[in-house]
Amino acid sequence: MSIATVIGFFGAMGLFLSAVVTATDNYMIFVSASSLIMVAGGTFASAFISYEPRYVILSFKLIGKIMLSSGIGRDVLKNEVGRIIKWAYTIQKSGIPALEAEAKKAVRGDKFLKFGVDMVISGYTGDEVRDIMTTTTETSFGRNTVQVGILQNMGAAAPAFGMIGTLVGLIIMLDSMGGDPSSLGQGLAVALCTTLYGVLFARIIFLPAATKIMQREQIVRFRNYLVTEGLAMLADKKSPRFIQDKMNSYLDPAIHFNIDKMKR
Repeated sequence: MSIATVIGFFGAMGLFLSAVVTATDNYMIFVSASSLIMVAGGTFASAFISYEPRYVILSFKLIGKIMLSSGIGRDVLKNEVGRIIKWAYTIQKSGIPALEAEAKKAVRGDKFLKFGVDMVISGYTGDEVRDIMTTTTETSFGRNTVQVGILQNMGAAAPAFGMIGTLVGLIIMLDSMGGDPSSLGQGLAVALCTTLYGVLFARIIFLPAATKIMQREQIVRFRNYLVTEGLAMLADKKSPRFIQDKMNSYLDPAIHFNIDKMKR
């Protein structure tokens, strides 16, 4: 569970609700089914018109997944360096074929790492491993960030549909001006609810979700580049200390791996 995401979401909703509670005792003026249908329905319809249904559905699923914690943290990046160095010692001692048995458990469930290790075992050069893995990293990043664009589009569409709902409400209100003037204020309040809903959908759900997904994918891409460099050096049979220094150059100095402290 991503505690920060949960706190941020419920904190934002709490601030909004507390502002409502302290400003009025007529809370129901902020509840409008027609406004919700206009904003949510219009935003979803726009997304399905603009993109293939499969990607829109994936985008909805990712909104829920941002509540889960990210799988890659600073310690994970440091551990990747240690793992590559350990494999370097294995290759130094027993040759590249010994890497297959050493890496068998580590690559389980990690298709990217398995792909790279298989190339090293197959005898690819460092440049070949680096080139293929870089292409894999970038194409994966491109595929996984399609949903970011969809969520950003929905974040832009929600306030627009909120404004459309407000305009519809104003037209209806102006059409009834010849009747009871006391009903105009209530009608205007309902009309403005759609704008409120549009902004809330955009700024608390769609745009923050798009930003967090993009950040997480950037972290995965960084990790993949780090691993790619390590595997390329394994293929070239570089020394463990050289691999340490090269991979540490990617990391914050606070989490540099120290080869002298590792157990071999």
